[in-house]
Amino acid sequence: MISFDEKNQVFKLDTPNTSYLIGIVDGKYPGHIYYGNKIDDTSVAYLLRPEEILSPDRCAREKVSFLDAFPMEYSCGGAGDFRESSINVRAADGQDGLELLYASYQIFPGKKALEGLPATWGSGEDCDTLEITLQDKATGLMAVLSYTAFRDTDAITRSVRIVNQGQETLYLTRALSLCLDMDNENFEVISLPGAWGRERRIQRKPLGYGSAVFESLYGKSSHEEQPFAAVASANCTQTEGKVYAFHLVYSGNFMTKLSVNRFDSLRVVMGVHPERFYWKLASGESFQTPEAVMVYSGQGLGAMTRTFHRLYRDHLIRSPWKKKERPVLINSWEAAYFDFDTEKILGLAREAATAGIEMLVLDDGWFGHRSSDDSSLGDWFVNEKKLPGGLKYLADEINALGMKFGLWIEPEMISEDSELYRAHPEWVLRTARREPAQSREQYVLDLSNPEAADYIYEQIRSVLSSAHIEYVKWDMNRPLADVGSLKLEPDRQGEIMHRYMLAVYRMQERLLCDFPELLLENCSAGGARFDPGMLYYSPQIWCSDMTDAVERLAIQEGTMLIYPLSTMGAHVSDCPNHVTMRQVPFETRGLVALAGTFGYELDVRKLPEEERAQIPSQIALYKKYHGLIADGEYYRIASYQENHLYDCFEVVSQDQKTALVCFVQVLAEPNKKSRRIRLQGLKEDWVYEAGGQRLTGRTLMNAGLLVERMQGDFQAKLLEVRLACRI
Repeated sequence: MISFDEKNQVFKLDTPNTSYLIGIVDGKYPGHIYYGNKIDDTSVAYLLRPEEILSPDRCAREKVSFLDAFPMEYSCGGAGDFRESSINVRAADGQDGLELLYASYQIFPGKKALEGLPATWGSGEDCDTLEITLQDKATGLMAVLSYTAFRDTDAITRSVRIVNQGQETLYLTRALSLCLDMDNENFEVISLPGAWGRERRIQRKPLGYGSAVFESLYGKSSHEEQPFAAVASANCTQTEGKVYAFHLVYSGNFMTKLSVNRFDSLRVVMGVHPERFYWKLASGESFQTPEAVMVYSGQGLGAMTRTFHRLYRDHLIRSPWKKKERPVLINSWEAAYFDFDTEKILGLAREAATAGIEMLVLDDGWFGHRSSDDSSLGDWFVNEKKLPGGLKYLADEINALGMKFGLWIEPEMISEDSELYRAHPEWVLRTARREPAQSREQYVLDLSNPEAADYIYEQIRSVLSSAHIEYVKWDMNRPLADVGSLKLEPDRQGEIMHRYMLAVYRMQERLLCDFPELLLENCSAGGARFDPGMLYYSPQIWCSDMTDAVERLAIQEGTMLIYPLSTMGAHVSDCPNHVTMRQVPFETRGLVALAGTFGYELDVRKLPEEERAQIPSQIALYKKYHGLIADGEYYRIASYQENHLYDCFEVVSQDQKTALVCFVQVLAEPNKKSRRIRLQGLKEDWVYEAGGQRLTGRTLMNAGLLVERMQGDFQAKLLEVRLACRI
């Protein structure tokens, strides 16, 4: 619900348990008043400290002091606010500066789509939207601040539409999505840094004075950072404490900056990274920023997590697969790499089918003349020397085994050794003065050029139309460098990074319109583009190229902090693991992968018989618990990343009748007792069956259960808790 108190000039946005309040000072300046647990009053403009921070109408001689201290709802650069700005504009005379003042507002049910961008969605029954229009008289620039408050989950989303209503061309040099000013409360900052093979590791540290910056300049959200940050009270746990969390629905370069200043005020800004960004805005043209999600929890990190999960499950993912049981797949990559032909793939499929695996995915190496990673990207036609009869013959044969067929593609890249490069070298992302640098012996296509984007899309569409292909893994294996376009005019070169991302979104939207039943999984050298923007198009994303079950515990914990379990691509791989060389029991590998979409990344024909024999029971377990894992409420009980000994999480059904606990003993300690775990999310007065006992939810959550000490390292156990009766 959203309301406006005309008398006090206060906007109030309510979700089920939180409130967000904005005040208009002197009819000009939108200021942030409050964000936190739900409140009733709107007569709270005193929190803007009007007697301490004197407005220009009251004290014109100290306008700069006002601008530098007032809690701005959307900060402007160049006019006296010396904190981090949300928007900067350069006029035709080369001068910067902007002062956006309040002009009008609109409140309406539901929310609008963002042109060309992924965003959350909802009907008039799901949410309400507030639009606050700001104007700068000197330049004619208008900014429409859009806020949506959801009625079924404690999330508020924000974005900004910027319009040049003046007569002169303007250049945006910064256009962020979110600005939040509030009092610092000795916060700690939580982020999800990483690298290839160790993505999204939870990091928590004191915020302090100065700035903390989380960013990507790779042209994608990256392995190294996540477009997410949170500030939490120093005592915040999974179940207690305050946390303010921010997440950007975007897959390209981003920046999140949190700064504490001399007044002990905290400013958070988030949006498209301003480095290498400038956007030409001719008269009448507009620019839309990506959407940012805000979540507040007064009940610890667990409540924050479950809010993100509900929002993304119910208001971001659109795929018809989002609540369907995903097919259990086997990917050919670690089974064959580039060394395969039709018979080898069919041999893998036959053995997989007998074990109960439901889909075979043909990975890299099926196109052009590709037999290693040094050629053929951009030549999206079948290599019939490897695959006589093409993909149709292969798909038909696999379908005849009762299996589905899927395909790996990398549409955004081009090899120097390719027919496409020889025909169109100008389609490579490059600057005019130097040769572009290769990475993985490949270049990036200039998708800001519509000709290149359309050509590649039509090739991919033709391939997918040629056979019964039900799944696509869309990969992107290198960062963007030499960012220039031979197509765009000189004064639009700063638009390339964002235009590139818009083109990727447009291609994936076309793909889903042309193949509406397709199961799309996004991927970027593992987990380098695991972000909310991608979830809008694909209900699952490959979590990481690291498939070692022990390494996956920390990766998956960080991912589950903000993403639903059903979105994590997770597979059982071979042992010793191809990267870590660690040996982990097959059963443990299966239980760790059960937390995600579940599949296999190995050559099933080469498995020891005792391991191969476990596959049918692993698949049965996945099918038994898929609905609970995909749609249940997630609770973190113990973190291997923190304790270095064991890992434990729980998923509780929406009706609270069933819970599933996954416990992994990473290291077996000598002379140690069994572990006590305290469950969460149950009905206190209901009686549950757990571990052969009948106990109330109150007992299970307060006194807990014992998990027996298992023999040896890397052991895992599933524990099911079911309602026995209601008292």
